[in-house]
Amino acid sequence: MDFARLRALAAVAREGSVTAAAESLNYSQPTISHHLARLEHEVGVTLTTRVGRGLELTQAGRLLAARAEEILGQLESARSEVAAYAGLTAGRLRLAAFPSALATIVPLATARFATLYPAIDVALTEAEPPDAITTLRSGEVDVAVVFRHGEAETPAYRDVTASPVLSEPLYVVTAAARRWSGERTNLATYQGERWIGGCDRCRTHLLASCERAGFRPTIGFETDDFVATQALVAAGLGVSTLPGLALRASRNPGVRIDRLPGDARVVEVATYGGSTLPVATAAFLDVLKELTAHPITWPRSG
Repeated sequence: MDFARLRALAAVAREGSVTAAAESLNYSQPTISHHLARLEHEVGVTLTTRVGRGLELTQAGRLLAARAEEILGQLESARSEVAAYAGLTAGRLRLAAFPSALATIVPLATARFATLYPAIDVALTEAEPPDAITTLRSGEVDVAVVFRHGEAETPAYRDVTASPVLSEPLYVVTAAARRWSGERTNLATYQGERWIGGCDRCRTHLLASCERAGFRPTIGFETDDFVATQALVAAGLGVSTLPGLALRASRNPGVRIDRLPGDARVVEVATYGGSTLPVATAAFLDVLKELTAHPITWPRSG
């Protein structure tokens, strides 16, 4: 399949019309239509259907457009890496990471990497795991730092390799001034309280944990900002759970934390494609794994 034709299809899917796709690529509309027609001939299936005066992608067209975004992104990455292969003396590294990693381990690893390879330009993007994987597969980033909650939550990322780098404990977070009659590390102690939910993946894990404790929590607030979560808890507006990296990054003096026994999430570093990684990507992974190989002092309960 011709790359120009794949680029035209991806642009139509992304922009929503042939006209907008032509403008984004600085092509004429007939050129876009020609590329789409030739691509249909190459793959042997219908990729577009006419709706009114415009075109709409078929299911096959949408599937191929999604793959085209990945292919074109990886092609751009390959071009950049080949151009920068002169012993890590030039080039770039693009990294996506979830907020608490971006506030703790990622800056340390990035600073170490910059010291070792000062000519490599490093770009950092904040993204929760699903979005980070999407940008990784589309070629927008080279490395994604993600997390999952134990073996029960092992996403099947197509063509993505995820390697664990550390196990991160989880804590129940309550107002420091509040007293409880039950055991603090038993979620059932807080079943009558309003809860503060985090990102989609964290909220799903919270619901599952509470259901194992025998109740369904009432989610009163939702935020994936761990600073805001602690402020809400300190104000007496609810209780929550937070991971160790979030509490290492920021700790509100108005909250008490209690480590939940047997509950943790796995922090992983993900890359796209085969086993042979671009040199800058491989070098950064080595730095990050060396950093996280040392034991981390997690916050104490209290």
